Amino acid sequence: MEPQTLWSRFLANIRLRRAVVLLILLAVLYYASSMLSLMLLTFIFTFLVLRLVHFIQKYLPIPTSFIVIVTYLLLIFGIYVAVTKYVPQLAYQSESIVDSVLRFYKNPSKDASIILDYVSKYISQNDIQQQLSHGAQWLIKSLSTLSSMGMTLTMSLLLSFFFTFEKEQLFRFFNRFLEGPNAWLFQDTYYFGKIFTRNFGLVIETQLLIAIINTSLTTLCLYFMGISQLLSLALLIFILSLIPVAGVIISAIPLSFIAYYAGGIRDVIYVLIMLVVVHALESYLLNPKLMSSRTELPIFLTFVTLYVSEHFFGVWGLLVGVPTLLFIIEVLGVNYSDKKRQ
Repeated sequence: MEPQTLWSRFLANIRLRRAVVLLILLAVLYYASSMLSLMLLTFIFTFLVLRLVHFIQKYLPIPTSFIVIVTYLLLIFGIYVAVTKYVPQLAYQSESIVDSVLRFYKNPSKDASIILDYVSKYISQNDIQQQLSHGAQWLIKSLSTLSSMGMTLTMSLLLSFFFTFEKEQLFRFFNRFLEGPNAWLFQDTYYFGKIFTRNFGLVIETQLLIAIINTSLTTLCLYFMGISQLLSLALLIFILSLIPVAGVIISAIPLSFIAYYAGGIRDVIYVLIMLVVVHALESYLLNPKLMSSRTELPIFLTFVTLYVSEHFFGVWGLLVGVPTLLFIIEVLGVNYSDKKRQ
């Protein structure tokens, strides 16, 4: 059989052709796994801003470029206020905590003598230099991780801004790839991208709802604890809650400092208990229940997917796991829902 005939038959076989394209896309994603955080954050920002644009334009005839510019200016201003306001406050409160620990060590109470004796014995029986070395390595690694996260966040904001600002021009440009002799490759890529984007957007909307619930519960608890500046704290908690599960853990650091400064170690314990309850509520109730209701998947299957994806892919697995499952089900042609998917 002639090569041209084989190639024509391959192009005519849509299922085989799409299977090959899917394998190519998976290979590209595997080799670009180091950029996964950048790609996902860019998609999240782009999706949320475009949904905001569509929502506003439904009621007001405002140009897309104006809405995008105002949205990102407000976002940058919010980040600036958070950094300039909370970083000095956290630094001051951290210094207060260190001073309190030093005063406790220099002038211990009688009840603390047993603890100090145990700490001194532990230090004396271990290699101090090795402990300091491990501590320095952990500190350097943490600082480099924070720096990398900051760079990733900055780049994702920048990329999402240019994408949303030039959305029409970009769509017109990419539509040109859907024509020509190699259009089949881009058509199949668009087919898979459309399925995954729709399902991933559904998960983002669900995570946004979870973030609102988490923020409301946490802010209400902080109110009853008598902690001030609730509006600023609510904004911080909401932003961190957009990060599935891990956002609750990250928020424990600033909230613990603020609670210690406001009411001492007792309030810190209250905050940690509150965050553990919220974390359990999100992981074992909100995420599976809301995901299953929005995606029309059984709760058991949703829960297992979230657990397995978080185990293998970490925090991002909680966002990618369910849309990946929906993507696989839809590509296989399984009609798992009685409702017509939009």
